[in-house]
Amino acid sequence: MNETNAELYNRSASDWQRTEPILLSDFTARPFVLSWCKPIEGQHVLDLGCGEGYIARQLKKRGAARVEGIDISREMIAGATATEKAEPLGIHFQVGDASQPTGFDDETFDLVVAVFLFNYVDREQMTSIMKEAFRVLRSGGRFIFSVPHPCFPFLHEEQPPFYFQRDGAGYFSGRDRLFEGRIWRRDGTNVPVRCVHKTLDDYFHSLAAAGFTSLPAVRELYPQPEHLEMDPDFFGPLKDTPLHLAFHIVS
Repeated sequence: MNETNAELYNRSASDWQRTEPILLSDFTARPFVLSWCKPIEGQHVLDLGCGEGYIARQLKKRGAARVEGIDISREMIAGATATEKAEPLGIHFQVGDASQPTGFDDETFDLVVAVFLFNYVDREQMTSIMKEAFRVLRSGGRFIFSVPHPCFPFLHEEQPPFYFQRDGAGYFSGRDRLFEGRIWRRDGTNVPVRCVHKTLDDYFHSLAAAGFTSLPAVRELYPQPEHLEMDPDFFGPLKDTPLHLAFHIVS
């Protein structure tokens, strides 16, 4: 039987602890997501699937008035809380299942982020999470999330610095099928990641089902020239490969 997401991250939490970019996606995805969150100053932010708090800390340092972080892994939250204790920023972290009600009042937040959360849940759970994001967002609030590019598992071999095992699944027939994977840090450590596969259509359908009526902005993310120049051995195997998708939609 597969480990639950909570069990997987309770086991591997120490390998995710970081205060500076080290994972592949810390270079190829998270900086873009953070740039899309501007303006951050004075914003009330909910970070769904916050992990050990890397993005939450970045948002608070950039001027967010309030940041709340929720993650299903008690060990990831323990790491986030320990870092908060060592370097207090005023962030509140809690263990919780993002597919369940958060307990926050309606229209509480200006910004909801979910950085690589939806690849751990199926389409039904994703829709539930998006409905909750829509509920807690103020009118005109923003929902920003990133996911592995749906095409990536079908384009890249099972090798470093990032891969998913699709085990013969097809792009459409593999919907809601779990692809186990690994992603590397620049120091050579690899950590487990997962992708419950969804097509591009699925993200749009779930956003609509959640209540969002505007058209999201979508960006395909991949290694940039500065990454290839910085570390050609690390980033080179993924040159010209779509790694992630980022979505930005207004409530």
